[in-house]
Amino acid sequence: MKIGVMLPHGVWDEFHGLQPQQSWECLSRVAADSEELGFESIWLSDHFTTIEDKPDAIVLEAMTALSALAAVTRRIRLGTLVLAAAYRNAALTARMLCTIDAISAGRVELGIGAGWKEDEFRGYGYGFPDTKERLAILAGHLDVIKRMLAPGASVQQPRLPIMVGGNGRLVTWRLAARFGDELNLDGLLPEQVEDSLPVIKTRCIEEGRDPGSLRVSVYAGPKLLAPGHARAAAFRRYAELGLTRAIVDLDMEAIRSRSHLEQLTRDAEDAGLAL
Repeated sequence: MKIGVMLPHGVWDEFHGLQPQQSWECLSRVAADSEELGFESIWLSDHFTTIEDKPDAIVLEAMTALSALAAVTRRIRLGTLVLAAAYRNAALTARMLCTIDAISAGRVELGIGAGWKEDEFRGYGYGFPDTKERLAILAGHLDVIKRMLAPGASVQQPRLPIMVGGNGRLVTWRLAARFGDELNLDGLLPEQVEDSLPVIKTRCIEEGRDPGSLRVSVYAGPKLLAPGHARAAAFRRYAELGLTRAIVDLDMEAIRSRSHLEQLTRDAEDAGLAL
């Protein structure tokens, strides 16, 4: 199992007191440190506003920031965790990802989901479709995007990877089985992952897919795993369950101190994981 890092890009008001350029410099420094320490991947969420109601906070947009990170890193993989499908036209999303794949020399991954943040949807003029419609939008986008990522469209061949994110057992996991290379589970502890795996297997079988061909990963969001022995134990159990990747949120202070990344490195090593 590999460890990815969710980069701080403003959604928790990490840049409070900073100017926009300083915020970018902090983000790029954490990305560079993640690469230097040997982590497998770095990720950005797709939010335009803070999780809490702080309308004046600086939040760096995912796709443009990812493009810049692609240009200032060399080895580490980059991805979105996850794009809200309704925020961008499907064909445009595919074209943007292929462009970032070219900039990064073949290191980008598309993570995409239905989206959930109502104030953000409405504030940026998307309305807020109900869950059924948002999932239908996701299904349509996945169909279009997968078709546009035909061989030759990107550096990675036969195409760049598609990750479907979410915990919806009936629809989201079925879409992952139909279109995805990877399913990312949001904020599930090891025992919850263990309970989920048989259902994921069933969705694959229903879609006529070999369950072993769908990678499963987890997003360990804010405060899900306490740094230290508890996090190392969780990593060990995730790996035993067959997860291919855990993507971990950093403390808000990570933009000011590399120590948070260094602790994550130690926890991974204590779990017997090779970065």
